[in-house]
Amino acid sequence: MRTEVSNRLRGRRLLVAVSGSIAAVKTPLLVSALVKAGAEVRCLVTASAAKLVSPLALATLSRHRCYQDDDEWDSSRSRPLHIELAEWAELVLVAPLSATSLSRWSQGSGDGLLACVLLACECPVVAAIAMNTAMWNHSAVQRNWQVVQTFPGVIPLVPQPGLLACDRLGDGRMSDPFMIELAASSLFSRGDAEPVSMRDWSGRRLLVTAGPTVEPIDQARLISNQSSGTMGVLLAQAARLRGAEVSLVHGPLQVPEPWLESLSCYPVQSAAEMEVVLEQQQAGVDAIAMAAAVADLRRVASTDASAISKAAKADLAVRLSDGWELVPDLLQGLAARRPAEQLILGFAALTGEDAELLRRGEEKLLRKGCDLMLVNPIDRPGQGFGQGRNGGWLLGKGWSKELPVTGKLQLAHQLLDALLAVKQRSRSSPVPASR
Repeated sequence: MRTEVSNRLRGRRLLVAVSGSIAAVKTPLLVSALVKAGAEVRCLVTASAAKLVSPLALATLSRHRCYQDDDEWDSSRSRPLHIELAEWAELVLVAPLSATSLSRWSQGSGDGLLACVLLACECPVVAAIAMNTAMWNHSAVQRNWQVVQTFPGVIPLVPQPGLLACDRLGDGRMSDPFMIELAASSLFSRGDAEPVSMRDWSGRRLLVTAGPTVEPIDQARLISNQSSGTMGVLLAQAARLRGAEVSLVHGPLQVPEPWLESLSCYPVQSAAEMEVVLEQQQAGVDAIAMAAAVADLRRVASTDASAISKAAKADLAVRLSDGWELVPDLLQGLAARRPAEQLILGFAALTGEDAELLRRGEEKLLRKGCDLMLVNPIDRPGQGFGQGRNGGWLLGKGWSKELPVTGKLQLAHQLLDALLAVKQRSRSSPVPASR
C-alpha cells in the first residue's frame, strides 16, 4: 500500500530538515520511507536536533551526507550552502518543526542553516510542528504559527494528541511519518504537471463516507463486504491537506490508525447508524463523497437476533430468507434533501464489460440524483476493494471521462479537482436541490 500511495515521489528532490524536538527520533523512519519511494533525499539538522538524532544515521538512510550549521560557510564551496539547498529542493519537509525554528522562520531570522534555507527557498514547505502542549498553546507560538501559514506554499501539519515524551497527555506529537509522506505525495500527485494547490479547498467543508457497513444475522454472524475503506480515507486526507474541514463517517476500516489523523471521525457499524450521522452532518457542508460500501440487506428489527445453536444450523437458510429488508438508499436520500449548491459524488462498484458498466453507471447517476459518479470495476486484477489502485469512469450530467488505473491517492486528488470544477461551473447556474 505504501508504494501505491507514494508512487509519484520517484525522482523528486526532497530536503528533510530536522529541528530540536524529541520527535526527531521519528525522522529516520520518514527518510527511509521517502528513499524507498524513490525520492532523492538530502537531510540537514540544527545543532539541537543533532543531539537527538544521529546525523550519521540520516546520512546512511538518505545515501548522502547530512548537513549541519558548521557546513554553512565552507570555504571550499563556490556558493553559500543554504542557497544551493534551497534551489536544489522541489519540496522541503521540516519534521519536526520546533518552537525555536518556528520563531526564527516567522520573524524572518537567518540564524542558522535551517533558518536561512527557509528564507531562501521558493518551493513548498511541509511544516510538521511538534512540542510540549503548554508550549504549543502559548500565545506567542500560536501567533508565529499563524504568521507562517500566510507564507506561500506552506503545508501545515498540526500537532497530534497523545502521550508526549514529557509524560503529558495533550496536543504536541509530530504527525506520523506516513502522513508527512502523504503530504509530499499529494503535492506531486499530478506527476510532471503543475503541483497540486494545497489551499484550493480552504474554507470548504467536505463530508466523506468510507468502509463497509455491517448488518448482523445473529449474535455471531454478519453480512458485510470486502471494502477496506482505503479510497474514502485517502479522499478525506487529500481534501484535508488541501485545506478542507473534513468529517469522515466510516464503518469498520482496514487501514492503519495514523491514516485517520486530524479527521473528524464518526465510526458506525450498520447502515441505519450511518444514515443517522449523515442526517446530522449534511447541513452546512459544501460537498459529500459517498465512498462507503453500504450492505444491501438488513434484518427486520422485530426478528429474532439470538445466535443459532450448532444443533439448529439447518435453520440458517430459513433465517437468511425470512425477516430481511432492503437497506434504504443512503446516497439517494442525501440527494433528495440536500440544500442548493451542495455537491454530491457517488461511487458505483460494479462488474462487467466496459459498455455495460457505463450504461449502469449513467442510470445510477440519474436515479440517485448526484452530480458526479465514479464507476469503478471491482472484478479486475489489482484494483478495487482491498487494493492500492483504482480507476474507472467519472460520470457527470451528459459527459463521461475515463480515469486510468492509478494509486488511490492520485485518484482522490482527481476527484477533488472534478468537484471543484463542478462548483466553479455552478456559480453561474447553481445546482438545484433534488426533489
